[in-house]
Amino acid sequence: MSSNLYINATEARSGKSAICLGVMEMLQRKIDRVGFFRPIINATSTPEEYDSDINLMTTYFKLERPYEEMFGYTADEAGTLITLGRREELIEGIISKYDRLTKYYEFILCEGTDFASSTAAFEYDINGEVAKNLGAPVLLVANAYRKTVEDTIRSIEIALDSLDEKGCYTLATVINRPNTEDRDNLVRLLKDRVSGTDQLVYAIPDEEFLGKPTVGEIAKELGAEVLYGADKLNRHVYNFTIAAMQLRNFLERIEYRSLIITPGDRSDVLVACLASALSPHGADSIAGILLSGGIKPDPAIANLINDFPRIVPILSVRENTFPAAMKVSTFHSKISAEDKQKIAKALAIFEHNVDVETLSNRVITSRAIAVTPKMFEFELLQKAKIKKQHIVLPEGEEERILKAAEILIRREVVDVTLLGNERAIREKIALLGLQLDNAAIIEPEKSPQFDDYAQTFYDLRKHKGITRDNASDVMCEVNFYGCMMVYKGDADGMVSGSIHSTAATVRPALQIIKTKPGFSIVSSVFFMCLDKVLVYGDCAVNPNPNAKELAEIAISSALTAKEFGVEPIVAMLSYSSGESGTGEDVDKVREAAKIAKEMIKDYYPGLLLEGPIQYDAAIDPDVAKTKMPDSKVAGRATVYIFPDLNTGNNTYKAVQRSAGVVAIGPVLQGLKFPVNDLSRGCTVPDIVNTVVITSIQAQQGKASAK
Repeated sequence: MSSNLYINATEARSGKSAICLGVMEMLQRKIDRVGFFRPIINATSTPEEYDSDINLMTTYFKLERPYEEMFGYTADEAGTLITLGRREELIEGIISKYDRLTKYYEFILCEGTDFASSTAAFEYDINGEVAKNLGAPVLLVANAYRKTVEDTIRSIEIALDSLDEKGCYTLATVINRPNTEDRDNLVRLLKDRVSGTDQLVYAIPDEEFLGKPTVGEIAKELGAEVLYGADKLNRHVYNFTIAAMQLRNFLERIEYRSLIITPGDRSDVLVACLASALSPHGADSIAGILLSGGIKPDPAIANLINDFPRIVPILSVRENTFPAAMKVSTFHSKISAEDKQKIAKALAIFEHNVDVETLSNRVITSRAIAVTPKMFEFELLQKAKIKKQHIVLPEGEEERILKAAEILIRREVVDVTLLGNERAIREKIALLGLQLDNAAIIEPEKSPQFDDYAQTFYDLRKHKGITRDNASDVMCEVNFYGCMMVYKGDADGMVSGSIHSTAATVRPALQIIKTKPGFSIVSSVFFMCLDKVLVYGDCAVNPNPNAKELAEIAISSALTAKEFGVEPIVAMLSYSSGESGTGEDVDKVREAAKIAKEMIKDYYPGLLLEGPIQYDAAIDPDVAKTKMPDSKVAGRATVYIFPDLNTGNNTYKAVQRSAGVVAIGPVLQGLKFPVNDLSRGCTVPDIVNTVVITSIQAQQGKASAK
């Protein structure tokens, strides 16, 4: 198998950093330890001037090696060696640095130079030589932005010929940012050009958003002082406007997400811009304000600014207005590690336009590997995308929920509805600088469906003594409203719990959605991403299940495991194995195993299940040979059923924290329609994973109902 890949570009600003991002994520889904290396960088070793792509990969993918180990030479160091005629030393030094990195990673993604030297020929030459000496296949990134078809094909041919001359193997070419009308023609022509080879060809359309800088990037580039709004520097700038005219004319010319450039003494412009930002129609019109000439607001204006409830970033530079504007206009934005919106968008575009399964198999060839956390998460994502589901998030005013919703929408995983106070949600979205135009927002008591939902709840619960007015009051609660959306078919699943207790999430589900036929309880599992994915249940819901309930948990967990691609082999855990132990607790597990084996006939014929069994006998083949040599489960278990919540919850947390394991869940099971509970300490990735899982459960439920 190949242990590396070299991503090279045809010229400067080809967009290879976005391609590197997509390829890196693709590789991490197949390979557990993937590193990143740049032979030559146009940066220094000082933190203030670190290479942006190394910083991006290190931060986003949590690479643990020091910055200095992830590149060979700076451009200045490489230039000096070339000038001194020490080219061989340059190549040997790059190989040496790369070789040190191989001790820590199974696979290394290499990114070529940035074409910052005076001649493209030198860059083609050095990249080809490095790729050849590292034994790395090449993925070529071709820049087609604002180019004719002829010019694009010509630049690709020059690059391919140069690589061929160096004896490099070009595995694939990605045509980046072609004109929409030229895309298919470019792909056809290039496939004709490489016919007779196994080279893959893809085209990725231009996405304007990826080229838009943030206010923070502009501030850093201009060396600007941030006067106000330091916590909002992540706002993206779509254009800039010079305020050099009277207000009545200037305000009409403000476009979406403009950076306003104005002399520092134009207090009228400054106040007018802030007032515009307060307007419902102007909330997204101004990304930031740049004050030129080194003039800062006087104390009276400063006091006024301090009282503004919705401040935008205000910067100050020493340059005069037009020199500052020229610098802004020529600034080239990159994908920074802090820009989560761009990262999510870049990954979505890559996945949408590249056959990642074919490309990854071509890169690494087929090989049997354990399921890594990244691979498992990717497989979940791909399953969710097969048939997009509609998920309702009742905690629509919570920051983490909104950030997760943006990622899910950008990556086209699910359709999202947010519940809560609409004005508060929209203000929070604007404050966070998120893009959630495609998310539906419902304020339950103002919804056209409210009366119907309240009536339905009354019909479902009137035997419990509730009144129609009680039903209306209950339906104002977001978790009850969300569950009713799922029950009525207006949503396919619900995820809550980031600011609600488990009981507040599960209770509405039990009262409205209810359990599946044949099951009396709701339970949960965690997917534990060790060297392979294991399933732990129940670690979140039922404190002390009886034998019948424990049997249901075992069957539900096996069915859940199968839904998510884990072949279930069930171990019902206790402090003794087989017939060796006695006592109330082990007798309960023994009885539960007996009931579960009866249930298998109806719910999962052929399922392998053993109990009681100790954890070491369930997971370790050597221990299994001693304790339960005749068992088909011992030493092979993938689904672990704990006898009570105390044992299960502590075990999953101990494994998670001690071994640094990714634990995905809790995933609720046993309901007719999917509802899942979040931990109140959940992170944004936790929410994304839980929504993806809920979507897959919804798909599986619909498939089973047919």
